[in-house]
Amino acid sequence: MINKYPLWKYLLVLGVVLLGFFYAAPNLYRPDPALQISGESSSQTIDTRTLELATGALAGAGIDYFGAEIQGEGRNALIRLQRRDDQLPAQSALQRALGDGYIVALNLAPTTPDWLLDFGAQPMKLGLDLSGGVHFKLEVDTEAAILRRLEFYTTSVKKLMREERIRGFISLEDESEVLARFKTEQQREQALDAVRDRYPELIVQRSEEGAEFLFTAALSDATRSEIATYAVAQNLTTLRNRVNELGVSEPLVQPQGRNRIVVELPGIQDTAEAKRILGKTANLEFRLVATADASLSERQEFEYRGADRAGATEWLEREVIITGERVSNAQASFDQNGQPNVNISLDSEGGTLMHRSTRNNIKRRMGVLFIERKNRTRYERGPDGEEIVVKVPYDEKKVITAPVIQSALGAQFQITGLDSPQESSELALLLRAGALAAPIDFVEERTVGPSLGAENIAKGVTSVQIGLLAVVLFMAAYYRVFGLAAIVALTCNLVLLVSFMSILGATLTLPGIAGIVLTVGMAVDANVLIFARIREELKGGLSPQMAIHAGFERAVVTILDANLTTLLVAVILYAVGTGPVKGFAVTLSIGIITSMFTAILGTRAIVNLIYGGRNVKRLAIG
Repeated sequence: MINKYPLWKYLLVLGVVLLGFFYAAPNLYRPDPALQISGESSSQTIDTRTLELATGALAGAGIDYFGAEIQGEGRNALIRLQRRDDQLPAQSALQRALGDGYIVALNLAPTTPDWLLDFGAQPMKLGLDLSGGVHFKLEVDTEAAILRRLEFYTTSVKKLMREERIRGFISLEDESEVLARFKTEQQREQALDAVRDRYPELIVQRSEEGAEFLFTAALSDATRSEIATYAVAQNLTTLRNRVNELGVSEPLVQPQGRNRIVVELPGIQDTAEAKRILGKTANLEFRLVATADASLSERQEFEYRGADRAGATEWLEREVIITGERVSNAQASFDQNGQPNVNISLDSEGGTLMHRSTRNNIKRRMGVLFIERKNRTRYERGPDGEEIVVKVPYDEKKVITAPVIQSALGAQFQITGLDSPQESSELALLLRAGALAAPIDFVEERTVGPSLGAENIAKGVTSVQIGLLAVVLFMAAYYRVFGLAAIVALTCNLVLLVSFMSILGATLTLPGIAGIVLTVGMAVDANVLIFARIREELKGGLSPQMAIHAGFERAVVTILDANLTTLLVAVILYAVGTGPVKGFAVTLSIGIITSMFTAILGTRAIVNLIYGGRNVKRLAIG
C-alpha cells in the first residue's frame, strides 16, 4: 500500500529514537562540586579512618558536605560539597588535616543514576568554555635542571680524569660549579686541556689554595638559559604525553611565561589521578651494587621502597649506567610467579650502554633506583599574622629491586620487585610518557567555569533558543501539518545528536554549539526540500498520496548529495584542525548523519502515520 511503512521499519525508527532519549538522559543531571582524596602512591589505599579525619576537618572548618564515600576498592575517596565556592577552602583544610602523604584534588562529581550507568549511559563531556573542568598551573624548577647538568659534568669529569690517568679530587661546589684539586700544576694543566677539549661549553678558571692547584668549571649564562628553555620545552612534551595517556578529550597544555605551564582538562572525573600523574617527577637510575671495599666517594646508601622491605638499605655505586630517559617503551605485566613487573625497551644508545656495563659484571647485582620529587608542607605566620603555606621540595631516592645479573642485558629486560599492579601500571605510564627534564610544582589549581564568561554563554544559548523558536513557528505556520511533522523530527534529531556525542565521549565546546545550530538549519533545509517537491508534484496534477511518495523519493538524491558533500568537508576539518575546530567538525559530522536519518526516515514515518492508507483529498502543506 502506498505511503505505508512495514511494521519493522516503524519499530526501527521508534527504537532508534527511544535509545536516543535514553542515552541523552544523563545530560539532565548536573554534577556536584566535590573533593577527591587519593594516596601519594598508587598502591596506597584510603580507609574509613582517613575518611573520618577528612570529614571532621570539613566540619571543623564549617563547610557543608554530603555523600562522603570510598571508591575504587580504597584507591580514592570522594566528598561532595553543597557550594562550588567552598572547594578551595575545603581543599586547604583537608590537605592540612591529612598531611603530605595524600593528594586532595578538586572535582566535579557526576550525579547520573546507577540505572543509567549500568547500561553505559554517560553525560556528554563539556569543554572548559561551557561547563569548565580542572585548571592546573605548574612551575618548572629550572634550577634543578641546571643542578642536574652540573652533576652530570661532575661525574663526567671524574670519568675523564680516570681515562687520562690524572690524579685529582673532583667535586660539586655550592651546587654551582665543578671544583678540581691537584697536587701539581702539571696535573692541573693536563686536566684543563682534557676538559676544554671534551667540554668546550664550560667556563674554566685557575686558582691556587696553599699547596694545591685548583680549577673551577662553570656554566655560562647562555648555557644556563639554554638548559632552562630545554627543560620547559621537554616538560611540555612530557606533560602532553601524560595527558594523552589519561585519555582526556581536547585538553589544553601550553607554556605561560618563562618557566610555567598551564594544563586545562575539560570534564575530567578522576582529578586526583590526573594530579598525581601530571606532577610525578619520577625517573629511574640503573646502578651496580657497590662492592664492600668501595670508598664512600664511590658509593651511596639508599633505602628500599615498599612496606615489606621497610628499614632495609643497599649500597649502590655513584656512577649511573643509564637513566629512564633511555626508555623507549614500557608495559606493565606479570612474571611467571604472578608478581607485577614492567617490561622495559631501551633506545639503541641505552641498549648499548646497558650491554657494555652488564657483560663485564655478570654475577654482580644491579640496583634500580626510583627517584621521585616530593614536598614537605610547612605552615608559617606572615608579617600581618596571616597563615602562609610553604612547600619545601626534596628528592626521595629509593631502591625498587637489586637482582643478580645472570647474563649480559640488551635493549629489553624486566623490572621486578613492585608492590602492586597499580604501581607497575603507573611506573610504566611514566616511563612510556617520558621523564620530566626538571621537577614541577603545582602553583595554582582550580575548577574553572566558562572561559568566555557566563553572561556571554547565556546570551549564546538564548540566541539559539530564539532561533529554534523562530524555525518552529515558521514551519508550523507555513507548512501546517507537515511543518509539525518536521518539528517532531527536528526534536528527535537534536536528541539523537546529544546521545551520539555522549556515547562517543565527544567534547562539546562553544564551536560545537555552532555546529549544532548549523545542523538544525540543514535538517530544516532537508524537510523544506521534501515539502517543496511535494507541492510541485501536487501542482503537476498528482494525487496527494502520489505527491507524497514522489516528493520524498525524488528529494532524497538532492539531500544525500548536499549532506555527503558537507560531511566530507567536516571530515577534512577534523583531520587538519585542532582544538575548537575539531569540536565543530565532530558535532557537524554527527549532526549530518542524524539529520539525514530524521529527515528521510523520521519525517516520512510521521507523515505516513498521518496520511498513509487513507483516501486524502487535500494535504495541509501550506
